[in-house]
Amino acid sequence: MKIRKSKPEDIARIMEIYDFARKFMAKSGNPNQWGPTNWPPKELIKNDIKTGNSYVCVNDADEIIATFYFIYGKDIEPTYAEITEGSWIDDSAYGVIHRLASDGSKKGIGSFCINWAYNQCNHICIDTHIDNIVMQNLVEKLGFVHCGTIYVEQDNYPRLAYEKSEKK
Repeated sequence: MKIRKSKPEDIARIMEIYDFARKFMAKSGNPNQWGPTNWPPKELIKNDIKTGNSYVCVNDADEIIATFYFIYGKDIEPTYAEITEGSWIDDSAYGVIHRLASDGSKKGIGSFCINWAYNQCNHICIDTHIDNIVMQNLVEKLGFVHCGTIYVEQDNYPRLAYEKSEKK
């Protein structure tokens, strides 16, 4: 597997992967994270590609099997400015992963993508829906620490905030 930046011609496949992920999440007890709003919208993905923050994971046959958003910088995620029931552990620049989804074709895709992002900057903050037990288990397995709760504009469901930093 390898990671590359998404291209405009990848949009149809990316949207297929998100459709698969919505169905998988609903079956796994998480129907509210992306399902009711058909999240993420195609326009958002187009913008992610335009800004250079959309990535895909491809298999050895160069087929797209996963997608995610990744960005790095200081204070780059406005929703992370306010955290409740805890606090972030490292206030340096960090990477953010959003909208991670795979087509389920291979075990370990999520770990591969998150580890790739972590290797870019050695400090990642990530959040997940309170009902997304699959993602919570994944990030905890990868050494992330639960830091508190954040909220997003898209809905009123709390998001569990996690962090992994080489400094802490």
